[in-house]
Amino acid sequence: MHLSGRSRLLQRRKSVLRAVAGLCFSLLSLPGVSVAQAPDTEKPVPILSGALAYLNFVSGGQNLIDTQFNPVLLLPLGDNWLVESRGAFEGQFQRPPGGGTYAGPLAKTLDYFQVDYIANPHVTITAGRFLTPFGIFNERLYPVWIRALQPDPLILPLATASSDGAMLRGGFSVNPSINMNYAVYVSAASIGVKGLTAERHVGGRMGFFFPGPRLEVGTSWQKTLQDDRKNAFGFHMGWQPPKIPLNLRSEYAHSYQGSGYWIEGAYRLSQARFWQKRLRRTEVVARAQQFFNGEIGANADSQLGLPGAETREADFGVNYFLRDGLKGVAGYGHQFSSLGNFNQWTCGIAYRFLLPLGHVGAQ
Repeated sequence: MHLSGRSRLLQRRKSVLRAVAGLCFSLLSLPGVSVAQAPDTEKPVPILSGALAYLNFVSGGQNLIDTQFNPVLLLPLGDNWLVESRGAFEGQFQRPPGGGTYAGPLAKTLDYFQVDYIANPHVTITAGRFLTPFGIFNERLYPVWIRALQPDPLILPLATASSDGAMLRGGFSVNPSINMNYAVYVSAASIGVKGLTAERHVGGRMGFFFPGPRLEVGTSWQKTLQDDRKNAFGFHMGWQPPKIPLNLRSEYAHSYQGSGYWIEGAYRLSQARFWQKRLRRTEVVARAQQFFNGEIGANADSQLGLPGAETREADFGVNYFLRDGLKGVAGYGHQFSSLGNFNQWTCGIAYRFLLPLGHVGAQ
């Protein structure tokens, strides 16, 4: 979501809590969509949303079957309070080296469980477990039904682990040509719940959106308050040209664990002049990225999910939207590093669901 979308989000959320339609748009629709004020007679209802996915990854000739169920619960409490939560259930299955049946672990994770208080259109106060607002991929692009390419960017583990603490965020108009969004947060080492770990850190993100060219640029910063008390910083960019169905995004991140960047373009073939019925549902994607090792060494990098050596990767993909909320995905990537070069193939299907948990309509 670009900066103007974030600024509108804070204004929408008050109406979201009064109408299920507003709630759906504010959390799941594309940026820049205007939502009308809902009548005061409409009753807020909880929403169960999320996604199901079946994906096949073939890396260096080895097949991995990845199944995902990611439920999202939205619980409005009056006009100013909202409880949000997302869980992740993921099974990754492979054949043993000697052959046999596919088997593997089932991972269960609580990505976030937070309480939001919408103080005014410019400030939202959040407490609980939340997605760390470092860069843009972690918060805006991570869900399987939103991301354009299914493999994670190489730098994703840098400074993006979930935080347990408090956050202030919001947005406002600097002038008619510039909007600004911000997020500042503090995280504790642990909230005492088994399996939910975090580290002590503080940080923030700031972005500026220019409505004319539909361009956002921004920066992130994080300081660890334990162990070596290191700093991490990053930059991000997003551009949606007004006359072209293109999403161009990029991130750079640097920390003591490593550094790197990715740049990605996703082009919807809705302007094609032939096979319009099929091509308007088709999106082509390309991504280039690079990772550089930091101070902690290759073994520690691997434990964090980072490459064990300096790595370059190019990825290409095609998404076909069968209908709203249902898409087929396919991709190819090639990775280059001193540990070896290999191809990565991806194919699968992702489905987004949305269920109101109550009667929708007037009180």
